[in-house]
Amino acid sequence: MNAATQPVQVSFEFFPPADAAMEATLWQSVQRLAPLAPRFVSVTYGADGSTRERTHNVVSRVQRETRLTGAPHLTCVGAPREQILAIAREYWAEGIRHIVALRGDPPKGSQGYQPHPGGFAYAADLVAALRSVADFDISVAAYPETHPEASSSDADFDNLKRKLDAGATRAITQFFYDTDAYLRFRDRAAAAGITASIVPGILPITRFPQVLRFAAMCGASVPDWLHERFAGLDDDPDTRRLIAANVAIEQVSRLRRHGVSEFHFYTLNRAELTYAICHAIGARAATAVSSASQNNQPGTKA
Repeated sequence: MNAATQPVQVSFEFFPPADAAMEATLWQSVQRLAPLAPRFVSVTYGADGSTRERTHNVVSRVQRETRLTGAPHLTCVGAPREQILAIAREYWAEGIRHIVALRGDPPKGSQGYQPHPGGFAYAADLVAALRSVADFDISVAAYPETHPEASSSDADFDNLKRKLDAGATRAITQFFYDTDAYLRFRDRAAAAGITASIVPGILPITRFPQVLRFAAMCGASVPDWLHERFAGLDDDPDTRRLIAANVAIEQVSRLRRHGVSEFHFYTLNRAELTYAICHAIGARAATAVSSASQNNQPGTKA
């Protein structure tokens, strides 16, 4: 079986809600996506650890109340080493085995990233320390179009190798809309001897201006053809959703044709588009797959 015909594996990212209404939306989305049996669901961690408690609460609830694997983000920003490792030990004690280890973003208004005086300088240092705590399944970040703060593409790629050499299990990419950029990056990783999965991060587009802001922050390019697709739709949410689904399904379908079988979806706590995209590439609820299989049996009558 080649990679293009392997079963699709998916994972989903959520962010901790700030109020009751957002919390209701989050849990509705978790319940909607749970039947797709994701490998894990990650929960983000705000700049300077600003959502630390809320991140912990969401992951703990996922662990207690669902059959999903919760994966908290953990960053180097804003805390000394022992405090970060104490959080990791607490997660392990709760049965949480997967962590997304990141350098983290500096707080708004700061003058760029500065390591905490008593903390971990970079994600590779955090990964190595987590490995000393317990046998975590560790995901790290990758940047097909280069991290905006990196001195060069080569320096950024070397940083990815350091994270994987330190013990990370896989890399999840920043979102991208230039699929060729991801494919070149994946091939570069393979040529460098990297055997860990380079999982593409997929961001379904709910609001195009929001995507432009995200892209400017993380160095992702937004092709001209994508601007054209969403032009004139600011006051037409129904058409925007249809276009967004089409764009994402085109993207993941092309990645499938190039042998990609793992996908990580940045859901923004909304399930609708992500669920539709997963359905289109064959990531479906077990009961739906079973029913479809039975209906396709020879001799089965409608």
